[in-house]
Parts: sequence; structure tokens; C-alpha cells
Amino acid sequence: MEISLSPSSFLSSRNSTLPPRNDYQFYRPISGAVSEFPRSHSSSRLSFKLKKPLVVRHRRVTVKSQSSGDVNNDDDDGFILEDVPHLTNFLPDLPSYPNPLEKTQAYAIVKNTFVSPEDTVAENIVVRKGSPSGVHFRRAGPREKVYFTPEKVRASIVTCGGLCPGINTVIREIVCGLRNMYGVEDVLGIQGGYRGFYSQNTIKLTPKLVSDIHKRGGTFLQTSRGGHDTKKIVDNIEDRGINQVYIIGGDGTHKGVAAIYEEVVKRGLQVAVVGIPKTIDNDIAVIDKSFGFDTAVEEAQRAINAAHVEAECVENGVGIVKLMGRYSGFIAMFATLASRDVDCCLIPESPFYLEGQGGLFEYIEQRLKENGHVLIVLAEGAGQEYVAHSMQTVNGTDASGNRLLLDSGLWLTQQVKDHFTNVRKMAINMKYIDPTYMIRAIPSNAYDNIYCTLLAQSAVHGTMAGYTGFTVGPVNSRHAYIPIHRVTEMTNTVKVTDRMWARLLASTNQPSFLQKCDILPLERNVLSMKYPGSKRQKLLIIVKEPSIFWRFIVVYIAAFELYCIRDVYFHSLKHHGI
Repeated sequence: MEISLSPSSFLSSRNSTLPPRNDYQFYRPISGAVSEFPRSHSSSRLSFKLKKPLVVRHRRVTVKSQSSGDVNNDDDDGFILEDVPHLTNFLPDLPSYPNPLEKTQAYAIVKNTFVSPEDTVAENIVVRKGSPSGVHFRRAGPREKVYFTPEKVRASIVTCGGLCPGINTVIREIVCGLRNMYGVEDVLGIQGGYRGFYSQNTIKLTPKLVSDIHKRGGTFLQTSRGGHDTKKIVDNIEDRGINQVYIIGGDGTHKGVAAIYEEVVKRGLQVAVVGIPKTIDNDIAVIDKSFGFDTAVEEAQRAINAAHVEAECVENGVGIVKLMGRYSGFIAMFATLASRDVDCCLIPESPFYLEGQGGLFEYIEQRLKENGHVLIVLAEGAGQEYVAHSMQTVNGTDASGNRLLLDSGLWLTQQVKDHFTNVRKMAINMKYIDPTYMIRAIPSNAYDNIYCTLLAQSAVHGTMAGYTGFTVGPVNSRHAYIPIHRVTEMTNTVKVTDRMWARLLASTNQPSFLQKCDILPLERNVLSMKYPGSKRQKLLIIVKEPSIFWRFIVVYIAAFELYCIRDVYFHSLKHHGI
């Protein structure tokens, strides 16, 4: 398998993953009970495995942790269960108890209160006859046995990274879920992100205290970036007697979750650590959607509508709206599709150029002649290479290691104004709106409130059942327990070769900026897209992992022969670890 890489773009999707790892289980699809957890632990790399395969009614189960090695799949008729760790992996003598949930009034009439060990969630639900075995995850939900007694649980909740609609709903539902479903009353709120663990910033959380925080934006516990010191954090967890840790954050925060989990295992502590994925950009891999995303798209409509009104009420009005989207343009794309007033959407995943035939300037002029106004939606990460080149600046990073973005909205506004004023000698009226932080600082809408409730309850059920070192989220509309490495090793981005982006292009009638390329089928599972007319013609290659299923998409797009992007895009290699 040959893979050609380019720094200009790195595309993935919810179903795109890195090559297979060894933290999988292999199941034959037959009925019958089987022990859900392995009973031994070995190696400093946290590789959980049995000394010999456990065979129960012709079912072979091989369990390894999320720190990887080789995958052993001898069952052609089975499927791959990408499992999450359990406390009994490194505490084999840990006792279990009947789940108190069955005695609660709320679940008294529920037909199937508990999730079976057999229940899994498929990562891919659209398959073809003869397709290789697919990856499944453990279905989220309450189990018959729990590994904590309510009176001995001391839980903690912390929020890290940027704000997002719905954080307070997650906090509220963790507190209320622990109390109302399992009778846990000792819950601590860690204030100020990871630093709060070792700076003694805590608050006692009760259902009464958090009863109405879901109506507010932001985070009740405050947040921060960076500040992760694994040893100090775990020291504090151990000193305070905390045995359940709920961490709400993005992919960077989840790397911290993995580090805390590994340190807990190293010390042999009975501490369950769970991450709850949070990102306004919807760039978390595997899961269907991140909470707060729908709210952000809905709020973005206000800015887009305002810009549209401003632009159409003046002669040659040009409206530009900058939305959030550091590496992923999902907010810009979905807000554009929802609006139907947008003429052009620019996202980080789709390189664009300004001048020349098929360029942005030509399209703007065309729309001005046809409609008298034009509306552009710009993701904040789009065009960063142009801005950096024109300003001759070097990209820095914030406390979380994220690239500091330059203001591409102001840059594009100035470029459009200069071009039409100085080059085309046309008078235009620029209207620029930047609502980036407004759309994330609001309370979540009804849909996201329900979604956050399910996330929080799934996390509570998982930790009480003894799972640890995992994250939660919907996969094909079914909530599942997902290994942390799956949400940290790759960023979810818009696939410009997918139908959703094609729908946007059909809606706006904007140029794709790839429309001149030749699409050349090379061989099965490989597609080539070549830019003609360039001295350095390159290939866009989409690779299907030959032995399993679509594992990842790597994109190699040619650098355009324009004055401002001769040596660009290389910074994206550092972000994606290429």
C-alpha cells in the first residue's frame, strides 16, 4: 500500500481511523454468556491479556489495553470489539455488587434495565456483502454488577479547555445521576481546569446547587488551558480519596485523561477515570457529533442573517462572517447549509486561491454583477497560510499546544477591499461580522441538553460498572464506550471528497477550487486528483486499508503557483504528527 502525503490537507471522517491497534476483542457472533473482563494484567505498557485464550462455548476472547501491540484475528466470521479497560484488569480481586439501579422507582418498570455484555455498537453500519470484519464498541449503559458502593464513592468533576454550550448540563447530570440513580452524595467540583487538582480549588456539588446551571452558558466550575501535571494530579486524587474522576474536554484534555489513567494503573489505585468529549468545532473523531455543535450552528444563523441584510441593503455589498473552526470547518459548512443565503463558504480543509481564473475574486465579482451583493462565511482556520505569508509571521501556540490563529477574517476583508478598489476600480461596501466567541458562550438548546444528559449518564453508568480509561459518545446514534486513543490520534475534519461538501457546493454554486483537476482512477481503493498547468503536479490519493476497511484518508494536494503560497501548509504536518 503506497501513501502519498502532502502538508496542505489532512482529511478524516467519523469513520476514519488510524491503522489497527491491539486493544481489540474478537467475537464469534453466537449467543451465550461470557466473562466480560480479563483477569490479568502485565507489562509497563499496560497490555492487558490472558496467558491463554479464554474459550467459552466456542468463543475466543483476546483482550488487550488501549496501549497497542499486535492484533490477533483468527475468526473470519466474527467482528472486532475495540474494548476499553476495566478495574479488574489490574485489580483482579476487586469485589462486585448488585446494581442498586433496579431498586429505584425510575427503573422499576423498565423492561431491560441492564445492558448485556453481548451488546456492541458498530462503527460502520453501511457495509457491502463480503466486507471484512468491522470494528465494534461496547454499548454504554448500566450493568448488572457495579464495582463501587455508593457510600464509598467520592467523585470529582473538572472542565478543561475552551467553552462550549452544554458543559453545565453535563456537570448537572453527572451530579444528579450519581445521586438519583446510585445514591452517591460525595461529589467534588474541581475549579479552574487541571490546575484545580493541585491548587485545592474545589467545591462541594449537590443536586440543589447545580439545579439550574444548565440554563447558563460557560462552565460553572471555570476552566483553563494547559496546567496538566500528571504526578501532582494523581497525588491529589490519592490524598483526597477520590475514586471517580470525570474530565470534560477536547482531544488535548483526553491525552491528559490517558496519562492520569496510566498513572492510576501504575499505582494500583481503585480509581475510575472517564473523559467526556467536548469541542465546539465538532472535530472529535469516531463520535457522531460533539455536544454544543447544534447550538453553535443555530446561533451562527444570527450573524449570517445580519450580514446578509447589511450586504443586500447597499450597492455592491460584500458581507463576511468569520465562524469558529481551527482545523475543521463543520460549523461554517453546516451554518452555510442551514442559511441558504451564503454565496461562498471557506474552510481549512479546502484550499482556495484569490486571483486568476476560478479564484475567489472572480467569483465575488460575478455574484456582485448578478445579485448586487455577496455573502461569504469563513472558518477561522481557513486561509491561515495566506495570512502568515502576507504578514510574515511565525505561528505560535497556546497553553494547550494549539496553534495561535491569525485573524483571517480581517485579512480577507482587506484583500477584497484592496482588489476591487485598486485593481478593478469598483466601489464596494464591506460588512464584516465576527461572532466567534458569541456562539460558544450561550446555553445549550433543547437538543444539546438531551444529548448532554445521555453523555453524563453513560459516563456514570460506565464508571460505576468499573470501566476506566475510556470516553463516551454516540456512534451511529447509539452511545458507546470508546478507547481514548481513538479520539486523540486523529482529528475529525470535513471530507471535501464527500457528498456533504458537494451538497454545500450545489447550494452556494461557489467554485470548488478543485474543479479543474483531472480525476484519474488508479487502482481499486485509490483515487488520483491532479492539478494541470503546474510545474509541480501532485496527486490526491485516498487509500483504503486493504485488509480491513476504510481506515484512514490521507490527502496530498498540490501547492498552487501563486505568489503567496509557495512554501505553505507545512505547519499542518506538525499538528497531525506526520
